[in-house]
Amino acid sequence: MSERVYLGIDLGAESGRVMAGRFDGTRLQLDELHRFANGPTNIAGTLRWNLVGLWKEILIGLTKAAERYGDSIVSVGVDTWGVDYVLLSKTNEVLGIPYNYRDTRNEGMMNVAFSRVPKAEIFAQSGLQFMEINSLYQLLAMQKEHPDVLAIVDKFLMIPDYFHWLLCGSRVVEFTNATTSQCFHPTENNWAYDMLNKFELPTEIFPEVVTPGTQLGTLRDCIMKETGLGKIPIVTPPTHDTAAAVAAVPTEHTGKANWAYISSGTWSLIGVEVQDAILTDAALKMNVTNEGGVDGTYRLLKNVMGLWLVQGCKRAYEKQGRVYDYAELTMLAEEAEPFRSLVDPNDHPFLHPDDMTVALQQWCKDHSQPVPETPGQLVRCALESLALKYRNVLEGIQELTGETVEVIHIVGGGSNSDLLNQFTANACGVPVITGPVEATVMGNLLIQARTAGEVESLSEIRKIVRQSTESRRFEPQNSSEWQTAYERFCQLLK
Repeated sequence: MSERVYLGIDLGAESGRVMAGRFDGTRLQLDELHRFANGPTNIAGTLRWNLVGLWKEILIGLTKAAERYGDSIVSVGVDTWGVDYVLLSKTNEVLGIPYNYRDTRNEGMMNVAFSRVPKAEIFAQSGLQFMEINSLYQLLAMQKEHPDVLAIVDKFLMIPDYFHWLLCGSRVVEFTNATTSQCFHPTENNWAYDMLNKFELPTEIFPEVVTPGTQLGTLRDCIMKETGLGKIPIVTPPTHDTAAAVAAVPTEHTGKANWAYISSGTWSLIGVEVQDAILTDAALKMNVTNEGGVDGTYRLLKNVMGLWLVQGCKRAYEKQGRVYDYAELTMLAEEAEPFRSLVDPNDHPFLHPDDMTVALQQWCKDHSQPVPETPGQLVRCALESLALKYRNVLEGIQELTGETVEVIHIVGGGSNSDLLNQFTANACGVPVITGPVEATVMGNLLIQARTAGEVESLSEIRKIVRQSTESRRFEPQNSSEWQTAYERFCQLLK
């Protein structure tokens, strides 16, 4: 079988890539065609996404793909982070510069929502973890601050769906990203119209929801002319990057929630794969989320702030003129004293601090712990706290499912952090298997291959990932020390 090439546009909060996947029927080989920076832009005191700049970079990547692979290209699809969106007018004009989920307009909007619709009812109709970054609270903030704009919206598209519109003109939202919005009903499998009506949000703006692997159309003529690509199909992958990553977890387990995943990057998304959303009172109390996956599955998970803590420390030092790379920070953390200071990674001060080092120090001071001073102490505090938070989340998820997690798969860029991987095995007391780093784009590309008829099932996708990548295994160590630290950590959470 000759190689066929699939293109994945993979956009993260720090960077984006146009990737090619060369598939020979057994193995998938990745080629990075174009990488570019991403991040929020401060405009008049608000945080926005520069989608025009991202689109320009995407076109550069697609041009390179056409030059290298030509007629071998089968299709292209986009995945991104969740919750953020673009609003289109009836004539397809973008209404405003899209907000970044960390913008401060969202602060206090959850309480506003609860004053209008009870928290339990919102959970029953969305199944989602309560976080102020969710699309629902962003829309309520717009309703409050810019009702004139909301009044002329014709279509609500999540970020990857907007790029699919740019590619082929489709105006739909893909299922996995729709479920991150807190506007989607997990049992009715459609937008939560009853709840949205109670918030007096315009329900007609929410478009058709399509499943991963749907062919949306073919490339616009103007893009074919600019890039040199042919009239290739636009196929929607699991557009939420975590959904794509979980599709590419190389597990051999099927049908049971006895393996867990951590999609590790700026955020850590920790959970298990289940067949149906869990909407019990216990799930509400734990503040877990039910996000859509491939083939109608759900990802029962919780968002943890993730390597954002370390990234924030790195940025803070750079502002001071002290430049460290991640390898240097990890080495300094390894040398630092264990369990000196711990934090709750999900506490609000860490969401968008002016200086992450100051935020970590203040939290430790407020909780009567030694204040971390050196880069090594700060990064070790962040990594140990993340590992302990993972255990805390997994214990709750196991209570909800009744299944015992026997192994944790860590995928994504954070799986390169051997120190965090080992800490996770130590804290959770089960083996950790890492890789692939490129799980998100592999899930994107292999769903496209399934649409093209080259792959039959989700289990076959995972088999192909095992055949195409190498993994590493970390066994638990120092269990008594980590148990003592965990007991202390749980006290800090109260």
